[in-house]
Amino acid sequence: MNPKNNSSKMFLEIVKRLRELIKEENVAVGGKLPSERELAERMQVGRSTVREALRSLELLGLIETRRGEGTFLSDFRKHQLVELLSTFVLQESKSKKDVHKTRETLEKEAIRTICTSENFSRQFIWDAFLLKLQNEEVIREDIIREIIIISDNRLALKVWFLLKQFAGEPYRNPMGTEEKETWRKLLNGLKNRDEQLAVTLYNEWLLLIQ
Repeated sequence: MNPKNNSSKMFLEIVKRLRELIKEENVAVGGKLPSERELAERMQVGRSTVREALRSLELLGLIETRRGEGTFLSDFRKHQLVELLSTFVLQESKSKKDVHKTRETLEKEAIRTICTSENFSRQFIWDAFLLKLQNEEVIREDIIREIIIISDNRLALKVWFLLKQFAGEPYRNPMGTEEKETWRKLLNGLKNRDEQLAVTLYNEWLLLIQ
């Protein structure tokens, strides 16, 4: 067996088992993880192997090692994956366009899912947003995030959160008057489960913010 492949498989296995341990023991963000020695004993692998896996996770910002205190679970929303991708992957303009296109695809699919699934009729949510559009400031990403959540696809939500961080502006900006009118029609389209109308209005909104 190729030693490199064997090492990669061992790393992935340790990461998997560490994730299971965190879930089983309900380790919260900021909670302390077992020591290298304890992890090595529980997983029946060498301490050096555990150390390398922990080091990799620390580089991604998923865990934090404090000298003299131990290893702690970090807040995943603050990890450095976005910065790493930005440094090594997203230098080309095509890559950046692909990120935006993927994010838009997720958002459109969420709209389609809501329109075509009887279970996702959330009248009170749409009414609340319609009222907010009429009387308050609405941040663009807030309303999109709610649509992704309501589509009830956890993986899509996690990917969207990651991709959204690259969007930056204009997603963090409040909606303008013309945008609000477009979204008022779009939300009514969702209420009526009119997929074609909702997707068309979403495309019109994208043109407004570009």
